[in-house]
Amino acid sequence: MRSHRYNLYMQENRSYLPPADRVGALIASVLLTFALTRLIQSPRFTLTITLPGFYFAYPLTLGTAMTILAAALTATGMDWLTRSHPALGQKPNIEHLMLPTLTTFVIGALLSLLDGTAWWVVFVCSAILLLIVFQAEYITIDPSAPTYGFARAGLTALAYALFLILVTSLRFSGVRMFLLVPVIFIAAGLICLRILHLDGADRWDFPWAIGIAFVCAQIGAGLHYWPLTSIQFGLALVGPLYALTMLSVSLTENIPLRRALPGPVIIIGLAWVSAIFLS
Repeated sequence: MRSHRYNLYMQENRSYLPPADRVGALIASVLLTFALTRLIQSPRFTLTITLPGFYFAYPLTLGTAMTILAAALTATGMDWLTRSHPALGQKPNIEHLMLPTLTTFVIGALLSLLDGTAWWVVFVCSAILLLIVFQAEYITIDPSAPTYGFARAGLTALAYALFLILVTSLRFSGVRMFLLVPVIFIAAGLICLRILHLDGADRWDFPWAIGIAFVCAQIGAGLHYWPLTSIQFGLALVGPLYALTMLSVSLTENIPLRRALPGPVIIIGLAWVSAIFLS
């Protein structure tokens, strides 16, 4: 009888975590995609578009294709993974695909800038990061899970960290502004949508997400030609994203603007002051 109760207890606790075999297969598939990029040498191609008064050139490599493939593989794998959760039922699972897909894309962008030992260190750390985000997204499917609060906080922190890494990598790579602005807009919008949806109210705050993404994209465009380092550029953007998302959450909860405004203002000030002192 005692053994039977123990088995039931373990089954109930394991139900909040994804199946280990599925998680392992998904992580292995994503990492294999990145490893192939490292092992296979491929020629570089340049996509060029020439119009009257307009010239567009973008280098295409195997790494670019593999990063897109890894992101698509992650989205498909997370759909397969979350469908096994007993609490999902007939509910859509699109919100649980966003951060894992963005995580894979950011990892691919970062790996494309590294070489040697640094590449392998980030590659190994990527396995741990993917494991964390896969499990956290799986846990947040059921708000009654004992570790839901912890998983929610972890995903929120991860979202801002991913945005910081992404914009810092873009700045370091010297990407042109007509590519930088759309990437910032899309990444900020997806992150804002996911964070606002984590409140458990089962709603999509598209007006807030689009507005915050537009502000971040405009700031990124304005700072593009400033003599800023990569980390300065990242801090100058992640501050407004965090502050405006925090403000939207407060106003959604009917907190008066006078009480909701000081916190975001302080956050933006701290982010920008930190960027100045890092010069």
